Amino acid sequence: MSFSRRVRAGALALLLCSVSAGAARAETLREALTSAYLNNPQILSALLNVKATAENIALAKSAKLPSIGLSATETQSVTFGVSTSGPTIAVGASISQSIFDNFKSDADLEAARALTEASRYSLQNSEQNVLLAVVEAYFNIIRDTQLVQVRQENVKFYQAQVDSAKDRLKIGEGTKIDVSQAEARLAQGTASYQSAVASLQTSQASYERYVGHKPKNLTTTYRLGTLLPKSLDAAISEAVMSHPAILSARAGIRAAQANSDSANAAFGPTLDMVGSIGSTVFGGGFLSPPNPTATLKFTLAVPIYAGGALGASIRKANINQIKSEVDALAARDQIKESLISAWSSMQNASAQIESANSAVAAGELSLEGIVQERDVGQATTLDVLNAQSELTTVKEGLISASAAKVIASFAVVAATGHLTASDLSLDVEIQTGEDYIAKVEDVWAELRALD
Repeated sequence: MSFSRRVRAGALALLLCSVSAGAARAETLREALTSAYLNNPQILSALLNVKATAENIALAKSAKLPSIGLSATETQSVTFGVSTSGPTIAVGASISQSIFDNFKSDADLEAARALTEASRYSLQNSEQNVLLAVVEAYFNIIRDTQLVQVRQENVKFYQAQVDSAKDRLKIGEGTKIDVSQAEARLAQGTASYQSAVASLQTSQASYERYVGHKPKNLTTTYRLGTLLPKSLDAAISEAVMSHPAILSARAGIRAAQANSDSANAAFGPTLDMVGSIGSTVFGGGFLSPPNPTATLKFTLAVPIYAGGALGASIRKANINQIKSEVDALAARDQIKESLISAWSSMQNASAQIESANSAVAAGELSLEGIVQERDVGQATTLDVLNAQSELTTVKEGLISASAAKVIASFAVVAATGHLTASDLSLDVEIQTGEDYIAKVEDVWAELRALD
């Protein structure tokens, strides 16, 4: 067995082991998307970010609620190492409450809620990116598998031409040039085949990264239904209203506006109350009769000068507010660009598929005719090799265009903001973080936890 044949055999064995291992049962695209939603760490990371961001709501609310604490103090008087009296133990309770802070805490709470909303949309955007990556990996594997098969057939054809050219040379009907030309094309075809196998392995690795396991006998069936817009204008309109990146940017504007209000509120007066009650329960080594004392203090503070910090805070907040609006415009333009690009790719792929179908049929007839002409001396071996090369190129174009059309159609849906587990009706529990946010909004949870 020649070296090139051994290489092809080894590559084909690898292909069969990795792609056809699940031939007994096909893995549908829906199953792959479901597995990715349940197992992909990017989605989990985005969900954890929602929960972490939601805690800022509780932190902001705490500024408007009382702080209550208990204390116990033991005092021992000592003179030159000699205790002069027994220990004194006092207990007490305190409460502090912000009565008025110029509405700064309200602004901080609004900012926290807006940022939490932005993180929820970021979770949805991460979900879309992962699911679209699964679609790309899924159909890239199908495309690369078909390319491997086409190029394997191409290698077999060139090998047959090498054998035929050698046979004709032996009987005096061919030339060494025919043999050399056939061998050169065989070498090119073998290299192209090995490249296709390498691309398939890369696609399989990408699939395993997003889905969580190796591909198993993938199928070309898919259905988007009404999720695919009927026109580009309708798609753009839907994207502007529904894409999570745009919605997240809008929530970011709300947060920046609230932060600006908070910075301005810092210039205003604040009124705080602090109350305490306490009693000595053990003094001088003896139990003390209850003798509680209570204090109540109100503090009114008006900032006058803070070394420039207050002014810098306002300027920074105003700049960030303007920046958030610019970022929202940039997000909108980026989504529109992605949508138009995906739509154009989908339309272009459709045209390529129609053209390639006709070209494949014509190329097969042409190749068959040229082979017959070569056999009767009316065409050369080079003519046959060129015809095969052209037919292979057209077949590969058809395969690539078919995969590109499917991927582009899913990219269009993603650009409109509807490539989510909920929109695709995946059989999973949708994770939005809403239940955790509801728990965080419950500011009295700490007290009930003491029950």
